[in-house]
Amino acid sequence: MKPHFKTVLLATVLAALAPNPGLTQISEIGEGEGALSIVAWAGYVERGETDPKFDWVTSFEEKTGCMVSVKTANTSDEMVALMNQGGFDLVTASGDASLRMIAGKRVQPINVDLIPSWSKVDDRLKNAPWHTVDGVHYGVPYMWGPNVLMYNTKAFDTAPQSWNVVFEEMTLADGQSNEGRVQAYDGPIHIADAANYLMYHQPELGIEDPYELNEDQYQAALDLLRAQRKLVSRYWHDAFIQIDDFKNEGMVASGSWPFQVNLLKADGVPVDSVIPQEGATGWADTTMLHAEAEHPNCAYKWMEHTLSSNLQSDLSVWFGAVPSVPAACSDGSGMQTQQGCDANGMQDFDKIRFWRTPVADCDSQDECVPYYRWVSDYIAVIGGR
Repeated sequence: MKPHFKTVLLATVLAALAPNPGLTQISEIGEGEGALSIVAWAGYVERGETDPKFDWVTSFEEKTGCMVSVKTANTSDEMVALMNQGGFDLVTASGDASLRMIAGKRVQPINVDLIPSWSKVDDRLKNAPWHTVDGVHYGVPYMWGPNVLMYNTKAFDTAPQSWNVVFEEMTLADGQSNEGRVQAYDGPIHIADAANYLMYHQPELGIEDPYELNEDQYQAALDLLRAQRKLVSRYWHDAFIQIDDFKNEGMVASGSWPFQVNLLKADGVPVDSVIPQEGATGWADTTMLHAEAEHPNCAYKWMEHTLSSNLQSDLSVWFGAVPSVPAACSDGSGMQTQQGCDANGMQDFDKIRFWRTPVADCDSQDECVPYYRWVSDYIAVIGGR
């Protein structure tokens, strides 16, 4: 069992607790404490070390005196585990982690009145259900985007039209089988990708939401993933390992993030990406403040910085994501353009099925398979059981 799956069992128990929107919010911002610790996805908090053109940390440190340290997390389950462990101020959480941390009282309500640039946030995100409970905000929207199908352009004559290239054995345009040359995401939320695929190809299953599956729908998704297991060379959770695999290990197709696609293209690797006909799952990430943050003043200053600086624009270019501040696409604050935002999916918001923690008490049917089952059963799938 991999370490980030072991720790998620505690998070699952915490998720059963009722959220408490009545926790005290900070009422004013004081002097910065001189430090700020962030748990973030790879590529999300850059200070120019990977590429000198992309740096939105240095200016923040110079302005506030808050020195930023970053712990990279590779999965949402790892983020939940780290926040349960403590010692961090902020986390850039996706929707399959944020509600678990709210329920587990690992994050605190955000006083949006203390964030001057809150008014700039995309109206589609301000009250999003993955960070808002009973009208109380538990975070500041950061970035969003789709989980794309990345493929090697030498293995495909044209862009693949379906996710079947990672779910079914087939001979590709280069004359070789896809077996042993595809990857899948190393996290239980990948079950939703299988369910999303089945929504399109097996409508008789009646799946309305890939995160709300009854027992029959759930078992169908697991069966598809067991078949996929025979094709998968690696279950990836480290973006940079996936990049190396596509450079050096002959990988030709996988679910991925625009971040990996962009870095590989910049390095001359023949890859591209597409959202196939079945649509895609996706992520809408939120900056959330730990319930016991040691540096809350620096944290609030950072949350404002994420909305008011070049971060939104440049990170959108760097990661291939969509900014939570629409004006960052065209206001000249950074590198991004409206054309670039549209290419990253700005108009596809309603087509993306954003990550969300599965719960038994679901909306689309009487009862659904809860997340703790997704965790244990996905471990079994990866183990070939």
